[in-house]
Amino acid sequence: MEIKLKDSLRKFKFTPVQIVVIGFALTILTGALILKLPIAAADGKSTPFIDCLFTATSAVCVTGLVTVDTGTHWTYFGKTVIMMLIQIGGLGFMSFATLVSLIIGKKITLRERLVMQESLNYNSLQGLVKLVKYILVFTFSVEFAGAALFATQFIPDFGIGKGLYYSMFHAVSFFCNAGFDVMGDFKSLTEYYNNSVVILTTSSLIAIGGLGFIVWDEIYHYKKIKRFSLHSKVVISMTAILIVTGAVLFFIFEYTNPDTMQPMSLKGKVLSSILASITPRTAGVNSVNLSAMTSASILLTIILMFIGGSPGSTAGGIKTSTFGILLMTMISVIRGREDTEYFKRRVNKDIVYKALAVTMIGLGIVITVTMILSFTERGSGMPFEYYLYEATSGFGTVGLSLGLTQKLTTFGKALVALTMYAGRVGPLTIAVALTIRKHDKGNSIRYPEDKILVG
Repeated sequence: MEIKLKDSLRKFKFTPVQIVVIGFALTILTGALILKLPIAAADGKSTPFIDCLFTATSAVCVTGLVTVDTGTHWTYFGKTVIMMLIQIGGLGFMSFATLVSLIIGKKITLRERLVMQESLNYNSLQGLVKLVKYILVFTFSVEFAGAALFATQFIPDFGIGKGLYYSMFHAVSFFCNAGFDVMGDFKSLTEYYNNSVVILTTSSLIAIGGLGFIVWDEIYHYKKIKRFSLHSKVVISMTAILIVTGAVLFFIFEYTNPDTMQPMSLKGKVLSSILASITPRTAGVNSVNLSAMTSASILLTIILMFIGGSPGSTAGGIKTSTFGILLMTMISVIRGREDTEYFKRRVNKDIVYKALAVTMIGLGIVITVTMILSFTERGSGMPFEYYLYEATSGFGTVGLSLGLTQKLTTFGKALVALTMYAGRVGPLTIAVALTIRKHDKGNSIRYPEDKILVG
């Protein structure tokens, strides 16, 4: 009996995808338990577990939605725990495990490489450890540079100690596209809307983190490789189009809005428009009152949040490449082309199907969560767009809110936390992790072709 049990346990092994899903969940739970300690709260009392779980989920899933104010509720110990959770979540827990292994001189096994491959959404095992080393060095270098720039503004405002800590926290948070801030009273960067250094450094960190490590690796080695892959071309082009288009539209929509940009100088309006376009991609930081925005700006933000950043980055959403593939597929169909074409390259149909699946699963999650929130949280008295905004922000791991997060019920907090988790790990990854696929050629059946009217 004992031998049979041991044999059964040996046969039961988690796949790399399942390890990624479970790893993120365990990291969240560990963070929640630490935040539950009285030492983590400013009042010296234990924070309700649902708020600890929500905060830990938001940090590991690099979102930024909070039920308690980060700047005033948590002690420096609590804030540091949140910052570490953001760093682990942004890089992926396997990158940190690899860092520890490299420090202690432990050999990276094949199974660990497979999990790293899944965690980074990388398509090859070759050079994977070298890529992780590059990611770690690149991340810490960019965060150090961002912290140094922030320090020039925060030290004069808060003093040396507090200024340096604020600089480091925000550099980590914004590069990892988390959107957490420690300014206090949920005001984010509204007091710095006219500060070029703070706004442009924040925007740059978010954009750099949202491009993806693979893209930056190609940019760094461009002189050697002489050309970009199709993936990098799609990511860079779509990112540039979305940022420029978003900034122009936000500038138009909010230019005459007396509750947001109208009182600002032209410089403040331009800076706020740039940040408003970049931050939904996916870091929840703002320099204007979000709830006072026009309906057009709120809808535009929802669209940008759903698209999100790029694969292999610290951002969430369906990803820029997914949106680009669907857009080019539509254009190819309109042109009467049989294949999806991008930069004079043909995109494999399997990739198109995957992009469609990711988008439909994402839409399904957002619609379902919005519907449930609009029913369970109806006591908050918020309009429908607030629920859609919250659901999309959670799925896209953005962290922007119109003010609904702090009014959520316990059930609402748990639902949004689950949405953030699904958005960070990836809807398709979760679907695959929960599905046992049998690669049996004998079960490969092709049914007769038929037609369905469309449109």
